[in-house]
Amino acid sequence: MIRNRGGLVTVIISTLSCVNLRMEDYELHTLPNGIRIAHKQIPHTQIAHCGIMLDIGSRDEQPHQQGLAHFWEHMAFKGTEKRKSYHIITRLETVGGELNAYTTKEKVCFHASVLGAHFEKATELLADIAFHSVFPEKQIERERGVILEEMAMYYDSPEDAIQDDFDQLIFPDHPLGGNILGTPETVQSFRREDLQRFIAENYDTSHIVFASVSNEPFKKVVKTVEKYLRDVPMQTTQRQRRGPSGYAAQHTRVERPITQAQCALGRPAYSLTDPRRLPFFMLVNLLGGPGMNSRLNMNLREKYGLVYSIDASYTPFLDTGYLGIYFGTDPRKVERSHALIMKELKLLREKPLTTLQLHQTKEQLMGQLAMAEESNNSFMLMMAKSILDIDRVEALTDIFNDIRGVSASTMQDIAQEMFDESQFSSLTFVPEKN
Repeated sequence: MIRNRGGLVTVIISTLSCVNLRMEDYELHTLPNGIRIAHKQIPHTQIAHCGIMLDIGSRDEQPHQQGLAHFWEHMAFKGTEKRKSYHIITRLETVGGELNAYTTKEKVCFHASVLGAHFEKATELLADIAFHSVFPEKQIERERGVILEEMAMYYDSPEDAIQDDFDQLIFPDHPLGGNILGTPETVQSFRREDLQRFIAENYDTSHIVFASVSNEPFKKVVKTVEKYLRDVPMQTTQRQRRGPSGYAAQHTRVERPITQAQCALGRPAYSLTDPRRLPFFMLVNLLGGPGMNSRLNMNLREKYGLVYSIDASYTPFLDTGYLGIYFGTDPRKVERSHALIMKELKLLREKPLTTLQLHQTKEQLMGQLAMAEESNNSFMLMMAKSILDIDRVEALTDIFNDIRGVSASTMQDIAQEMFDESQFSSLTFVPEKN
């Protein structure tokens, strides 16, 4: 049960909100209560992957609720109307399956993977924990300590902690800038009624998707899922998500008990629905994507040996997004590393990609997209998120056509806007002086 941050598949899910599907390859059914069922049949697989994704995340919390979505994700496993924690945990494990969950800024997801013969068992369990949890008070007290330990673990991992702290720099005084885990003060304050109130305030059955990938035919999947989700009461919410505003570049330096400096650079970026998100993602992928041939890796690591790893990522939300560049280095090399990063940004602003560079950038991204389909579980999660975010699953052929249609001049125009150094914020963790 972890926060869902990082990784190529996650980046692709967040950025493009698409999967490697032709439109006729998945089927969709809406229950009378508004819950949607999305299914992809893969005849040759013996594993069924399924999940319930809700359009509720940490950005929907009030200041005194910070960390409540993540707390709910944990507490869903601690007891339902008919099961205790032990029976939830062992229900799928005893048949070789897996049960998991994650929380993001905008989503909570409960998902499972089992042999196809146990698909109904997984479906029933997911429905039970998602809609019938009772949040036992004794378990709340125990889980409170677990989450505080999780916070300490992230604090002791500066490469993780700096990403959370940098969110606050990009989105000050906004829920998107808050730590998904919450704060020690808020987590210490949570009670059962807080969980119940938060869910009631944000719960909307039209913003819930049950997604699955298995060898089962769609009609059988619908029949099984209906059995456990049709009686979920229909409910809508008047929730209005507030977008961030008032960004101003900030530069912060913090002393920490570490030996290596950790650095973050970045700025707000395009939203998930902005048509410029694809060429911008291509730029970020070229700059510091997962490929070892990214410009930042080739320069800072391979050429100068300043870092062990460096990456750039673009994370879009429904109404905004942000660019982040992260690396660790010797404290004496921070300024040199920063200067080289700015040099690469300037190069992309001032010099258009050559025909060959543009072709290679496109081919690399299309290959990464195609490779991402190898995981059926990620495939299922992509499908659920895409339907929640844009009400459809985009065809990969259309995505490829869009990629092929991006010009060097378009990428340069976006680089000139988004790689403006004056708009970049920075956060640096440095070793304590003593």
